[in-house]
Amino acid sequence: MNSPVVTYERDERIARITLNRPDVMNAINAEMPPAIAEAVQQAQDDDDVHVIVLSGNGPAFCAGYDLTAYAQAAGPNPGVQEMPWDPMKDYTFMKRNTEQFMSLWRSYKPVIAKVHGFAVAGGSDIALCCDIVVMAETARIGYMPARVWGCPTTAMWVYRLGAERAKRMLLTGDKIDGREAERMGLIYKAVPDADLDEEVETLARRMAGVPKNQLMMQKLMINQAYDNMGLESTQMVATIFDGITRHSPEGMNFKARSETAGWKKAVEERDLGTFDWSRNEPLNR
Repeated sequence: MNSPVVTYERDERIARITLNRPDVMNAINAEMPPAIAEAVQQAQDDDDVHVIVLSGNGPAFCAGYDLTAYAQAAGPNPGVQEMPWDPMKDYTFMKRNTEQFMSLWRSYKPVIAKVHGFAVAGGSDIALCCDIVVMAETARIGYMPARVWGCPTTAMWVYRLGAERAKRMLLTGDKIDGREAERMGLIYKAVPDADLDEEVETLARRMAGVPKNQLMMQKLMINQAYDNMGLESTQMVATIFDGITRHSPEGMNFKARSETAGWKKAVEERDLGTFDWSRNEPLNR
């Protein structure tokens, strides 16, 4: 593959896929989802690869969608249409991204996510599509757009946490650190930051000693149980709802606020709960 936003290399039996927009904390742009899928396919096609490690270059795993392009830039874009909007046009765009993230889940080769810094918003979707997530203890994960302007299209929060804990996260939009994510059962393991590389390497090399057909059968069997629980239909609803969140009155007000005050200010107000998105004005407390 040849992409500046996602790099690929093979180290013996381990394929290493790296998100590579470090100057913006690997924020998701239009090129990143298909580049992830292309890298996964390259690993699939390489008979020498047994396991995939997905990581992020720079200070974070992935900080979500690039709001400079999708929220702050004036006017419509692939994620925000002019009114009246076409829900199926939005669904086509976002479902394609979801399916490209899900290439990690559907890969016949197991995928380990190595998370440092942040895996938030759309970045949490990417991480949670991997088979096993190992986080640095100080890393943060969450889906803050649940407060306004988003619904996690992969729906992996509920499948990893169950109903009550998924609601605790998605009804607040809170971020949690690696230790709390492990305690809640969202991820496999949190380790001291300095031990993250070694922990993932040890796990990857342990898996790499298993025959590919054995790895494939175990992964397909477990994934089939999730399919039987309605993963595909849940993702369809989540992806439609995600489009609605960006085109609801509150969602359009968030876009307008990002255009006038900048997305960082809009996100701060959203996450702190200091803005009334229905009235499009600061919240009086």
